[in-house]
Amino acid sequence: MRYKASVSYDGSKFYGFQRLGEKKSVQGELERALTKINKSEVLVKGAGRTDRGVHALDQAVHFDLDVFVPPERLVNAINSIVKPDIFVNSVSIVSDDFHARFNVLRKTYTYVINLGKFDTIKDNYLYNYNRCLNIRAMKKSAKLLLGPHSFHAFTSGARANYNSIIYKIKFKKKRGYLYITFVGKSFYRYMVRNMVGTLISVGEGKLENRDILAYLTDEKASIHYTTVPANGLYLVKIDY
Repeated sequence: MRYKASVSYDGSKFYGFQRLGEKKSVQGELERALTKINKSEVLVKGAGRTDRGVHALDQAVHFDLDVFVPPERLVNAINSIVKPDIFVNSVSIVSDDFHARFNVLRKTYTYVINLGKFDTIKDNYLYNYNRCLNIRAMKKSAKLLLGPHSFHAFTSGARANYNSIIYKIKFKKKRGYLYITFVGKSFYRYMVRNMVGTLISVGEGKLENRDILAYLTDEKASIHYTTVPANGLYLVKIDY
């Protein structure tokens, strides 16, 4: 029987979502728990691979069990093994052809920047930038990223293609924190972190709109942004 689960986790405690040898990963810990419950090996498939240090509020996964366990009991059983660094929000039964990755319609990520004084307590959960930015300029430049584009300049590593669609970019400033939210069809390795780095360079006055247009249209354009740290990034929602 196939199940779908919504999972949240503290990315600072793992080497990323993907199983990675003996290193602690979210996928590995979920598989360990489910194998114990199922009494035979269980493999977990995720909606995407978050990097080391990236957090999730609603990562989606699917897995198959040999035995039927009511979803409510399964939530409690998994959480009794994986808490506190991982927490299963919900579990539901899905059709056997459901796939957590291939059936995704859109994903939502939020990046958190501390514009105020350095916060050592929250350092693993935001980017301690600790300076002011021209947010108005950043908002204007962000509009250029909307729609279908090749995001080659914002992606780390080689891929067959770099095409995706960004549906929405939203800025929110509250109590010295800047939240930048991206809603899109697909996000590739470091893509959100590089887009945020680009927008920060705009907010610093180091990049202009013409630079972003070059990144989107010229694969050989010189890159002049910094990849922001993983700890400020959150996978907020997966839509099917």
